[in-house]
Amino acid sequence: MKLKPILLVFIISLWHAPLYAQQPMKTEKKLSDLTNFYTSQAEKHHVVGSALAMIRNGDPIFHTTYGLARREGKQPVDKQSIFHWASITKTFTGIAIMQLRDRGQLSLDDPVTKYIPELQEVHNEYGSMDDITIRHLMSHSSGFRNPTWPWDDANKQRWMPHEPQDWEQLVAMFPYTEIKFEPGSQWSYSNPGIIFLGIIIERLTKDDYEYYVQKNILNPLNMYNSYFDKTPYRLRNDLVQSYYLQDDSSYEKARFDLNTGITVSNGGLSAPLPDMVKYLNFLLGNADEAAYEYVLSRSSINEMFQPQIAIAPEADGRENIIARQMGLTFFVSSAYNTHLISHSGGQNGFISHIYLAPDKNMAYVVAYNTTGKSRELDRKLMQYITKNIFAEVPDVK
Repeated sequence: MKLKPILLVFIISLWHAPLYAQQPMKTEKKLSDLTNFYTSQAEKHHVVGSALAMIRNGDPIFHTTYGLARREGKQPVDKQSIFHWASITKTFTGIAIMQLRDRGQLSLDDPVTKYIPELQEVHNEYGSMDDITIRHLMSHSSGFRNPTWPWDDANKQRWMPHEPQDWEQLVAMFPYTEIKFEPGSQWSYSNPGIIFLGIIIERLTKDDYEYYVQKNILNPLNMYNSYFDKTPYRLRNDLVQSYYLQDDSSYEKARFDLNTGITVSNGGLSAPLPDMVKYLNFLLGNADEAAYEYVLSRSSINEMFQPQIAIAPEADGRENIIARQMGLTFFVSSAYNTHLISHSGGQNGFISHIYLAPDKNMAYVVAYNTTGKSRELDRKLMQYITKNIFAEVPDVK
């Protein structure tokens, strides 16, 4: 079925810092071309619904939506539509860990077993489990497996729970879990590693992960329509339905209003794009000064953007060909001579991405409610924006 694009395009006409100070007409043409590219590619890749926003110097310069939030009833995507951000949640977990570090409650080089002694049950032929640190977890270099469950997705049945709901389920797997390489020797994406960070947050603060992040990150950044797992009643009508593309004309509905259980720190965030734009501005240094006092200092954010370990090209299945190094829960890379900080998300029919170009004080965020061909579209969009927009903007002095 060919979906009719439903577009909402918002371009700021009077910018505090336009992309090309002397060439406003060129700027307008670039963003118009981006709209056309994004719309045509979303249709070509059979996306049901999507949203894209871009900022520069703290100002929104572009926002567009495509298609349907819910095919049933033909509800369009709009600025209030709430997407599930999946693994982008990991960056919030990283910020929470850095908060606790800056408040003197932990060190990034502490052994994880100091806080989670249950991990002593994991098989580690490379040495002691005490050798695995919080830094290893944050940089995906701990040696833990990728999936939460100890099997590949190909062996997972649809009737099985999407994610473990209880900590005890993960602990029961520890005697059947192995460390796959010497910690710190290589990069390998690990969902359990981030879940362990969430457990450390809970054990140190005595708060549930969701409550801690709401109090210490979301609320101070005025992200009041962002939340974890089950949707508040007041926002339920804005929640986007996700889909699995079966072929080029049929879709299967994914679980609606997913509860990620004990894996919430790994992938439980839901939010509308305007809230995610606030997050991007915080990461770029454009938020109010209070944010850097009460959430995280600019120096600690910058520390998260520093490479910790290289990513071998053949190992780089998440960020595709452009991710070459791992920071502290953020990917560090470059494309078309532009330095990029990023993270993607993919879960339960949703695909998403944030890209920051700190040297340009620019960023964009995109979300799709359809799996199948969205990863290919996401790569093409990154290449288009980086080459045609980011690369054309001079670095901030």
